[in-house]
Amino acid sequence: NKKNPFFPTLSFLATKLIAYAILGFILGAFGGAIGISQTVQIIMQLLAGVYMVAVAFNLLNVHPIFRYVVIQPPKFLTRLVRNQSKSKDLFAPAFLGAMTVFIPCGTTLAMEALAISSGNAFAGAAILSVFVLGTMPLFFGIGFVTSVLGDNFREKFLRIAAIAVLYLGLSSINGSLVAGGSPITLQSVTEDVVIAFGGNNSTQNENINITQNPQILITSRGYSPNYIKVKKESPVTIQLSSKDAFSCAAAFRIPSLGISKNLQPNETQTITFTPQRTGKILFSCSMGMYGGTIEVI
Repeated sequence: NKKNPFFPTLSFLATKLIAYAILGFILGAFGGAIGISQTVQIIMQLLAGVYMVAVAFNLLNVHPIFRYVVIQPPKFLTRLVRNQSKSKDLFAPAFLGAMTVFIPCGTTLAMEALAISSGNAFAGAAILSVFVLGTMPLFFGIGFVTSVLGDNFREKFLRIAAIAVLYLGLSSINGSLVAGGSPITLQSVTEDVVIAFGGNNSTQNENINITQNPQILITSRGYSPNYIKVKKESPVTIQLSSKDAFSCAAAFRIPSLGISKNLQPNETQTITFTPQRTGKILFSCSMGMYGGTIEVI
């Protein structure tokens, strides 16, 4: 009888999650300690996203050229893990899970660069934790199904992995564009398509009151409200209140105005500016993951 693969796979993934959360915390703290500029952060995030897209194309066999993007771990670490994988020790799978931080693939390296670029220990831990959690069902499926049904299903799982990596890569690229104040993002393209087909996605914002002294609550999930209205050529004072915000949302940015504020988990700060023309001013976190709009009328 075959040994039940459920618990070894589970222990492998559990220790991997813990190890990567700790690593993400360290990398995020490191990024904050060395004071990465907003421009460098955006470039790192953009490059990480482009690399993940290239890795996904390699997994999908889009073109042979993409095989050159694969980064191989050091051979001595590969041998160490291979030898440990043959061990029958009860704790061998758990040990292997923790050891994966020392043999990262190219995609993992890109996520680690993303953690550094966050410049925040908790955001870094969240980035790598979400990455591992997102891939956990996939790796569990590979470990469990392959051991039960053989290697015939591995290729199908790898294609699913490629789609997941592609999504992460495109999200990272779009986030860098949002954080950099680019006029072309997935959100802007979606809005243009809706308008082109005769739609109107601004109906829900028509009843929002105009105020020159709005308050924005910042949490780990983003901003509330994320849509405010102000008058042209009148001073605007926005009160930013952080409530237990440990994500990148605490790094508030208005790229077009050059405004940047980094808030502690529970802190209040204010920003003041005078809009000179009508239109929409976008604000976001430092990674473009959370954002909102200031409509000037």
